[in-house]
Amino acid sequence: LEPLKRYLLEDRPFLGICLGLQALFEESEEAPDVPGLAIFKGKVRHFNTALSVPHIGWNGLKFKKGSPIFNGLNGQEKFYFVHSYHVVPEEEAIALTTTDYGYEFTSSVQRGAICATQFHPEKSGKSGLKVLENFIKGETSSYRPEVQLSETKLAKRIVACLDVRTNDQGDLVVTKGDQYDVREKGEVRNLGKPVELARRYYEEGADEITFLNITGFRDFPLKDLPMLEVLRRTSKEVFVPLTIGGGIRDYTDSNGRHYSALEVASEYFRSGADKISIGSDAVLICEKVIAEGAKGDSSIETISRVYGNQAVVVSIDPRRVYVESPGATPHTTIETAIPGPNGERYCWYQCTIKGGREGREIDAITLAKVVQDLGAGEILLNCIDRDGTNMGFDIELISAVEQAVDIPVIASSGAGSPAHFLEVFSATQAEAALAAGIFHRKEVSIQEVKTFLSQNGIEVRY
Repeated sequence: LEPLKRYLLEDRPFLGICLGLQALFEESEEAPDVPGLAIFKGKVRHFNTALSVPHIGWNGLKFKKGSPIFNGLNGQEKFYFVHSYHVVPEEEAIALTTTDYGYEFTSSVQRGAICATQFHPEKSGKSGLKVLENFIKGETSSYRPEVQLSETKLAKRIVACLDVRTNDQGDLVVTKGDQYDVREKGEVRNLGKPVELARRYYEEGADEITFLNITGFRDFPLKDLPMLEVLRRTSKEVFVPLTIGGGIRDYTDSNGRHYSALEVASEYFRSGADKISIGSDAVLICEKVIAEGAKGDSSIETISRVYGNQAVVVSIDPRRVYVESPGATPHTTIETAIPGPNGERYCWYQCTIKGGREGREIDAITLAKVVQDLGAGEILLNCIDRDGTNMGFDIELISAVEQAVDIPVIASSGAGSPAHFLEVFSATQAEAALAAGIFHRKEVSIQEVKTFLSQNGIEVRY
């Protein structure tokens, strides 16, 4: 670190991003025994707010002073944040911008040629690319955007999901199931090519792109996994966060080489992923933890320990099981407004594995709590009963889970119209909503969803 510190003390051009900002300070609550570079006086503290932590998503900036990196911005832009800690500078003069999340915190700093941001310009679309361009070109004239916000607001995220698998001809395609069945007239539905669709959704305004690998590459050598190339190509053209799910687990390839889940995740991160999503394995991990206790060696724990909990999403695939009363099952139940086939007024949400084909004796609420404790930073909450139905999200399920955890929840399954997105954001505290089929089939565009939400008072990113 000494060469870097000497470079910084010479006031040479530097742009730190996220951890690159935090490392410039003296110390951090995240790693109390590890000293920072101490270029700036101050500490890094954990968020102390009732809001979900990590702070994940698109938020605005309040400009405290001008900077060359802001040349060409108008002040209304939103940038992508993903962090649980924030800097607390002792010197107010270095604060370049602040952002509101429960309270006001410093979101970028500058002194001389040294600049650093808590947000991720490289994942903030065209606005972020403009910041990077200004820095790389060595812009020198200080610029303060015209619009000065009195308060910044976190936008609700619209996530485009691409279920990727091989079709019967061996081609890698985007598909979509109805209650997880991806075949139509005996053939795998082919809704397009992964990279092309991802680029289209980025251009339409998707806040994140999620790839779910639903096919079996179970014995491929790690370097040959087809989704790695999909990520590499996508990350060259799409500048919003990318999540990859499917196959993040320990496995042995056809040559007898064993890989840990951490190795698999690391390869995906190196190929362009920002987050990985763990599904069926998370259920099996939680069952083991409940039976034996946490041992620190699960994929959730090992990956979050190395990359941070904001990089680990757990995807839950539950279905309703109706019961006569809460006492009829040991699982966490809810009273439902949607009665069962025999008029039952209570249900629990059974977690499933293997693409919904196998139910397990653990409920979604319990699972969400356990994975949060293990180190997951976000929940992707699906619903088998609503998948592919266009009936809207399961509001009761989403409300129950998001009230049980402190980490962000992404609502999924059932979106059929812009009104369904408004309903889930109005009736629950879900921070994002994911859809696939209605976007693939061009029934509704991402921009139409965002316009409808904005017209109805929901904060979005344009």
